[in-house]
Amino acid sequence: MAETLPQHLLEHATQTPQATALRLRDYGIWQAITWQEYFQHVKQFCLGLVSLGLKPEETIAIIGDNRPEWVIAELAAQSAGAKSIGIYQDSVVAEMIYIFNHADVSFIVVEDQEQVDKIIEMWDQLEGVRKVIYYDPKGLRNYSEDFLMYFLDVEELGRQFEQQNPGWFEESIARGKGSDIAILSTTSGTTGHPKLAMLTHDSMLSMGRNLMTVDPLAPEDEFVSFLPLAWIGEQMMVMSCGLLVGFTVNFPEEPETVQHDIREIGPQVMFSPPRIWESLVSQVQVKIEDSTWLKQKLYNWAMPIGYQMADLNFRKEKPSVGMKLKYFLANWLVFQEIKDHLGLRHLKRAYTGGAALGPDVFRFFHALGVNLKQIYGQTEINGIAVVHRDGDIKFQTVGTPIPETDIKIDENGEILMRSPAMMAGYYRNPKGTAEAIKDGWLYSGDAGYFDEDGHLIVIDRAKDVMTLHDGTKFSPQFIENKLKFSPHIKEAVVFGGDWPFVSAMINIDFPNVGKWAENHHVAYTTYTDLAQKPEVYQLVREHVARSNADLPPAARIRRFVLLHKELDADDAELTRTRKVRRKLIAQRYEDIISALYSRTPHVDVDTPITYQDGRTVNIRTRLAIENLDTDE
Repeated sequence: MAETLPQHLLEHATQTPQATALRLRDYGIWQAITWQEYFQHVKQFCLGLVSLGLKPEETIAIIGDNRPEWVIAELAAQSAGAKSIGIYQDSVVAEMIYIFNHADVSFIVVEDQEQVDKIIEMWDQLEGVRKVIYYDPKGLRNYSEDFLMYFLDVEELGRQFEQQNPGWFEESIARGKGSDIAILSTTSGTTGHPKLAMLTHDSMLSMGRNLMTVDPLAPEDEFVSFLPLAWIGEQMMVMSCGLLVGFTVNFPEEPETVQHDIREIGPQVMFSPPRIWESLVSQVQVKIEDSTWLKQKLYNWAMPIGYQMADLNFRKEKPSVGMKLKYFLANWLVFQEIKDHLGLRHLKRAYTGGAALGPDVFRFFHALGVNLKQIYGQTEINGIAVVHRDGDIKFQTVGTPIPETDIKIDENGEILMRSPAMMAGYYRNPKGTAEAIKDGWLYSGDAGYFDEDGHLIVIDRAKDVMTLHDGTKFSPQFIENKLKFSPHIKEAVVFGGDWPFVSAMINIDFPNVGKWAENHHVAYTTYTDLAQKPEVYQLVREHVARSNADLPPAARIRRFVLLHKELDADDAELTRTRKVRRKLIAQRYEDIISALYSRTPHVDVDTPITYQDGRTVNIRTRLAIENLDTDE
């Protein structure tokens, strides 16, 4: 029985050699790669790396867009007994240097000239890297660095190595054990440098098997891989589930064509963090605002019917014949068109994970008839430990544990998890490992509890749960998610706790608010200028007031400010999966927070902004502070 990811690849290449394993859209045409071709590419690239000196237990790093070369490189490293680490391509130089050196990287596989230039800039600070291998040669013809190599040239070295060492590759794959480290995965921790979770083949495949037990997929199903392969969620679908089941993984042509490409493929399954689902809702809302009078009328007629049907399903109540008829019409006239436009028409199920998804967004997709399910897990447990079951979905929960997974709540309210999918520990970090894993239990750092139906409810990060002035416990993330249901709000950070009331710092959604401003003849120049327009403050105020209406009085936002810049992962304000780094933000924006809790109507700011190339500039401006009557 196959124990490792490369052994599963070999099984598919042997049993269904001509079936489509991967598909890449290139110049508008979908190019298929069969399992046999996939296997041959992995074999040649692996042997090429070995001929260049790759040894078992070494690490290769991979940076780039989602492409066949990424997964080929990952499996090639594993086939040689080595491991891989994926790095987000928008990572800043200092972050990349830390990961390369901490992970003991010996080879770096990159996509294009942009990444090569970054590596050249940091080359003198890298320890032990022997070669940088690129797979898009555009613009690199005149580069003369002796550590640079073209991906296809490495494959050619592999073909030569195979002629001299026939059978070496198959023997190497056969030697692989489930207990071998397959990948190092960066955690999206909200403090300090990322930790590197060591995930074995056993742990990755056990998670895949248990998820497929709950939500089976078939070899003929389609998946579109468009989120960074450095993220555990994408690894979970593309590698763990994809190699177990043998479904086709599709790679979009460019990040800008993702929506179009998803629509062309019509996948049966999608897995995305909340920011993707939130952006799809915003897209629909903005397009409806710009559509004809008739379409707006139809949409406004259909959505309440959709919400009513979704709520009946959530409560497991049977709809009446009249309700079924109304929903059938709404679905035929409106919902199918929206789903088709978003590429969701053929979905069997969709997942959201990585952070909490607001209930408004959740209800929206169920109103359309999209089987969207919350998952809960962490990088340290291969991305998933808990999931909603079909027909048993409660949007305020994250579902129930998958098979072979134990969940318990300790006396402090922290969620503890145990399963075969758990990491082997943090790479070169015994102290962090000892803090995370105690007596075989993974300490999540999240606060939560089980409801009467055995569903897990995650409140927030344990350290982020606040106590309001009236003694009520509240989750800032819950309020932030309600705010982000607005198409005009991209990000929000809520404060309360020790303060006398709740306040918020808000990022506008620049494209959507810019479009709104043009439609309403509001002139602006930059993001900062637009955010400070009185008309924009009034627009956002209306959304905040609507969010307040559903909140208990003590949790309602009484003052807010529209920030002059977007919160950014490059400034360490967000993780790469867009979780808020609250502690850092509380320090960095101390003046703004103090102003929110004073009587002042504005605050002057002078903030450094860091660009991807390391340059910094300062923004100086005056920000207005808006008051709300919490009875609005």
